[in-house]
Amino acid sequence: MTRRPTKPRPRRKLLPLDAARYLTDDAAVAEYMTAVLESGDSDLLLRALGDIARVRGMAKVARDTGLGRESLYKALTPGAKPRFDTILKVARALGLRLSARVA
Repeated sequence: MTRRPTKPRPRRKLLPLDAARYLTDDAAVAEYMTAVLESGDSDLLLRALGDIARVRGMAKVARDTGLGRESLYKALTPGAKPRFDTILKVARALGLRLSARVA
């Protein structure tokens, strides 16, 4: 029995995950930020703050922090090294309160 040659299947293109689509309420935002903070990954923290800022409105967050929109985008890009006070301003503008606990 001979097999017929098969056509190669077209590759399926995966779309990047946009976490902002799932940040529909404060509980989802809190759960997301808790997981990100527990990871200890600073680039992931910047990405998460950027996701939440996009949901809440980047222009509004920029106004509330006193930063320009472009500066805010740059500060929240993974790999950026924003000052800690910038992170605190963004968190405050997003209505986030960072807290600590002993493990």
